[in-house]
Amino acid sequence: MTTQDEKHKQKMKKQKEKVDANIAKADIERGVVIVLTGNGKGKSSSGFGMVLRALGYDHKVGVVQFIKGAQLSGEEIFLKEKASLLPNFEPEDFYQMGTGFTWNTQDRSGDIKAAEDTWAVAEKMLQDDKYNLVLLDELTYMIAYKYLDEERILNAIKNRPVEQSVIVTGRGGGSALQELADTVSEVKDVKHAYKSGIKARIGVDF
Repeated sequence: MTTQDEKHKQKMKKQKEKVDANIAKADIERGVVIVLTGNGKGKSSSGFGMVLRALGYDHKVGVVQFIKGAQLSGEEIFLKEKASLLPNFEPEDFYQMGTGFTWNTQDRSGDIKAAEDTWAVAEKMLQDDKYNLVLLDELTYMIAYKYLDEERILNAIKNRPVEQSVIVTGRGGGSALQELADTVSEVKDVKHAYKSGIKARIGVDF
């Protein structure tokens, strides 16, 4: 073994010991709250990645999308039209607000009503211990625009079944939501094809 190989082996050994020690410290068993925020692309995609991961273990998953729903997406096609292929997933486990983006609707009262109806579905999922994971996609906008009562949202997430995990996506969302969360990840916008005039791609962007 060369000197370089030996140094690498010793370095990786120390790193493994450190990782193993940190894993051993994590002895609390409960569901987590994850907030995926920031101005970069990929927040919802990351959330749906965890949905796919959970479904791989036959976990019960609920998905509620705020804002989105007017434009067809690959997630909708897969989860709604091909739900029969997925064990433990029913069409009612996927719900969309369906109004599209608020700058398209330009109807604040209508958006608030749609948000309240959508939140009623989400709130039921957050009270139901059959759901191992609940994705609340773009929920942060409902807080930012004051379409929904922030305290009601926080209480529902806080008082969910102990084994249930929740993912919230969207820009912003306020400090109270981030404080409540166990994990907060910020997606940073470094570069985006859209700014170079490249059209959104089916299967990549929606």
